[in-house]
Amino acid sequence: MSSTKSSEGKTRSRLPRFLIKSAVFLAGLGLCGALLGALALALAWPNLPDLTAMVDYRPRVPLRIYTADKVLIGEFGEERRNVLRFDEIPDVMKSAILAAEDDRFYQHGGIDWAGVARAMVANITHMSKTQGASTITMQVARNFYLSSEKTYTRKFYELLLTFKIEATLTKDQILDLYMNQIFLGHRAYGFAAASRTYFGKPLNEITAAEAAMLAGIPKAPSRFNPIANMPRAKARQAYVLGRMLSLGYLTEAEYKEAKAQPIVLKSAPGTPAGGYAIHGEYVAELARRLLYSVYQDNVYSRGFNIYTTIHSKDQQAAYEAVRDGIMQYTRRAVYPGPEETIRLPEGIESDSVALDTLLDDLQDKYPDSDDLLMGVVLSASPEKVTVARSSQQIIEVTDKDALKIVARGLGKNAKDQYRIERGSVVYVHKNGDHWEVINRPTVQAAFVSLRPQDGAIMSLVGGFDFEEQFNRVTQAWRQPGSAFKPFIYASSLERGLTPATQVSDEPFMLTAAQTGSKAWTPKNYGNTYEPMLTMRQALYKSKNMVSIRIMQAVGPKYVQDYITRFGFDRSRNPAVLPLALGAGNVTPLQLAGGYAVFANGGYRVPPYLIDHVTDSSGKVIMQAKPTVAGDAAARAIDPRTAYVMNDMMRGVATYGTAARVHGALKRSDIGGKTGTTNDSHDAWFAGFTPKLVGVAWMGFDQPRSLGSRETGGGASMPIWLDYMQVALKGVPETPAGDPPSGLSKIDGDYYFSEFPPGQAVARVGLPTPDELQSIDGSGIDGSGVDGIGTLLEQLSSTGGNDAAQVQRVQF
Repeated sequence: MSSTKSSEGKTRSRLPRFLIKSAVFLAGLGLCGALLGALALALAWPNLPDLTAMVDYRPRVPLRIYTADKVLIGEFGEERRNVLRFDEIPDVMKSAILAAEDDRFYQHGGIDWAGVARAMVANITHMSKTQGASTITMQVARNFYLSSEKTYTRKFYELLLTFKIEATLTKDQILDLYMNQIFLGHRAYGFAAASRTYFGKPLNEITAAEAAMLAGIPKAPSRFNPIANMPRAKARQAYVLGRMLSLGYLTEAEYKEAKAQPIVLKSAPGTPAGGYAIHGEYVAELARRLLYSVYQDNVYSRGFNIYTTIHSKDQQAAYEAVRDGIMQYTRRAVYPGPEETIRLPEGIESDSVALDTLLDDLQDKYPDSDDLLMGVVLSASPEKVTVARSSQQIIEVTDKDALKIVARGLGKNAKDQYRIERGSVVYVHKNGDHWEVINRPTVQAAFVSLRPQDGAIMSLVGGFDFEEQFNRVTQAWRQPGSAFKPFIYASSLERGLTPATQVSDEPFMLTAAQTGSKAWTPKNYGNTYEPMLTMRQALYKSKNMVSIRIMQAVGPKYVQDYITRFGFDRSRNPAVLPLALGAGNVTPLQLAGGYAVFANGGYRVPPYLIDHVTDSSGKVIMQAKPTVAGDAAARAIDPRTAYVMNDMMRGVATYGTAARVHGALKRSDIGGKTGTTNDSHDAWFAGFTPKLVGVAWMGFDQPRSLGSRETGGGASMPIWLDYMQVALKGVPETPAGDPPSGLSKIDGDYYFSEFPPGQAVARVGLPTPDELQSIDGSGIDGSGVDGIGTLLEQLSSTGGNDAAQVQRVQF
């Protein structure tokens, strides 16, 4: 006993010292943490974004954007034309928002610490994330300046930016921004737009029931909006109404009346229920930016209406073509496995609340994309995959062809990274009459079409999903590959070559000494070569060796100067031989503008998007004055060059690498060219009629191979065809017309008057026997950089024909 008491005494005597040491240690840790936090704050604070865009963002009267045929495709700002001040926003809407999202908004300083504690307790109690603690200010910070990715760095900056916003703006200003900027599903941003989208009425006319339904949407816009899922929207509305009652925003009678009110979805004038009639997100954003560059901050407050050159039918066809092209590629590509696999509790199927809560959280991380829908696998086998979209929507995938897409993930011996099993997060898509499991595409595509007479853009789709907001039509600089060859060929026509010029197709090489760097050994697609081809045949077959030798003959510097006539940047297309294979950089819009020169007879007509702008009273305040084909000042190339290239590219679309075009559209007025870059990093198809130009591109944002068998003809041409089958329906063919003055057809091909047979360049890289004899039988390779110059020098020094004449005859 005595020893026990002694031990207990020692323990008691040591306890205070232990607590003191522990307290000192923890205090030290706290001090270090505080110092580190202060240092992090000092380093991060200067890098926080300027709040100018937020402070100046005062959308009052909406900026609206329309197609040429007056279909609404975008709205930026409030719905009503009159100025809507913060105190004009209905109190019932403010109350519903505060009840749903942040009832202590006016009490906290940006972070609701009481709410954080409450959420932690709730989440620990339920052993899952059932509550969040994101305030309205934090959501404003995220929506304006930050991504939605869940990383510690992003969260840290969100907190700092939250403090900065609270220190800069009043509470009413913050709530005003939130109400005008938050995404509410179906392409509606702001509660005024949402009121119009879902209920077809201005915001000041909504009832408490409607306000509660709108206020419930931000938690999961794609799932809680009443069009996508009315049962979930009603459940969320009931929660918001209950909160409004408990917080005193509604009386008992008002609460009962709101709960009993039926919700009627109604479209606003000019739009269907659920948003805009067509997908014009990229167009609307580009038009907004263009007008903002003129009016700056006033653009959102003056009731401007932008009327674009876009045609609604063309735009929707382009959107669907791009989406389908990307989905087709994704189906034939190797399945990369599910997005992730989570632990799915047994029996969760019978607990609708738990299942829906889990799916709502996943929706934030893996949002739906139009008709590509996220879900969680409940069970999987090679014969059937069962996917939960919600407790009310369970999808069974049983189609054999659909299951082939993900077969590598369904086998008994599937590798972990590919395996589809219970808890796998996947995407499902309704393909015709059956469902399929398919991964969210990582490949991208873009399409643009324009009218070659004046450059008016008819359609523009910058990617698979506007959520990335990166417009690949105007912002992606990519190598055009063989789609650039027509511009090389065109330059040669004005230097004496003809479609009948014979060119060597034998392998080509530059040594390291010749390049000054590494040896260059380009290849033909498929590694197939022929002794000789005419220029026409080579364009049909897209032969690289021929294109290189043509550019070598014309001169890289001349080609670089020449292509600027089409609108290409000199700095992005250096004067080197690889340019012959499209190794420079262009945007899809630039390429479309370049092809328009061929389509319209040789005039450069810069593309444009905005036709005119009106103010709130309908008065035209801006009117486009486009360059029109036929204006002598816009002449870019010889009309004969345009005519011959048009003729040659019609042959490509009939007999060459794009022959599928003629088979699908059964038209003789289409010209075009496929394009595939090294290792299939980029796939292109550029095609045109005299009335319409279209360019399709496919690739990865971070360039990598699409696959060894992927080409412009297989990956991008289907997008172009899908679009043109709609755009050209009912449009009569345009005949080629008579050749321009100074162009003659001799022996089945075209010649400029100044380069008739015998004076035009007859061969490239193929010396004639007579020419070889004039060099004492020494011969010449003709494929190296110096070979051509040596041949000319020797021919001239041997007293042959006029050197200039010889140069025209044989490069």
